[in-house]
Amino acid sequence: MEEHENLYEKIQEILGGNPGNLKILEKQIDMDLQVEYYECSRKLKNDVEESWAYDHIQFLTEPGYSDEVKKEILARLASIEDPECYRAIESFVGIAKTPLRDWALLALNESRMQLESQILEENQVFISTGLGGKEQKLRYFVVLMSRGNVTLTPTHQMVIKNEFEFILKRYGAEMEQVNFSEYLSTILLLLPMNHSLKTVFDEAIRECNKYGNFLMDEFIITNVKTLSFQEIKNFIERRSE
Repeated sequence: MEEHENLYEKIQEILGGNPGNLKILEKQIDMDLQVEYYECSRKLKNDVEESWAYDHIQFLTEPGYSDEVKKEILARLASIEDPECYRAIESFVGIAKTPLRDWALLALNESRMQLESQILEENQVFISTGLGGKEQKLRYFVVLMSRGNVTLTPTHQMVIKNEFEFILKRYGAEMEQVNFSEYLSTILLLLPMNHSLKTVFDEAIRECNKYGNFLMDEFIITNVKTLSFQEIKNFIERRSE
């Protein structure tokens, strides 16, 4: 959990007590695609003039142009502080199909940030993770494990649902999904940026363990993607080797 605690502290430092300049990517977009987008965006800023982007706006709606060309147009438009560029990207988002739509959404968020920074005359902080978020909350996927890999009974499952929902609400968090398989439980949740996830989950696990000490204190967390139960089991097996 140390890495996530450091991330939490770093975000607080960046905000500097001013959460108004923080924006979170809400949609769940594959992290590999996000990395590809930002690498493309940085390269185009250095290698391609703004005039090229304006000259190619019209090609976004032309079926004869490849997805790769349209990706470059979108990425270059997003780096320009001009409402015309934002409107062009926004229009394309409305008609784009996967996987171009996710790329276009990344471009739209970057373009919006550029314009807001210009209007407000201060840098905007944009946070994007694979699982996205909502408003001032980040989405996390968390795995709980029973002690001794004992199968979680219906009573255990009820305790987890009730206690976690109660604790999460206390911190303004939202439990979106909870699932069970043998000795594992997974929870998909949204947590406000001003709370430490470790603090919240340590408290929730303690509450659950008042009813039989059946959960391990350790848990697995990611904000990159959700995992299947088989993927979780494979990860645990590799870690124990």
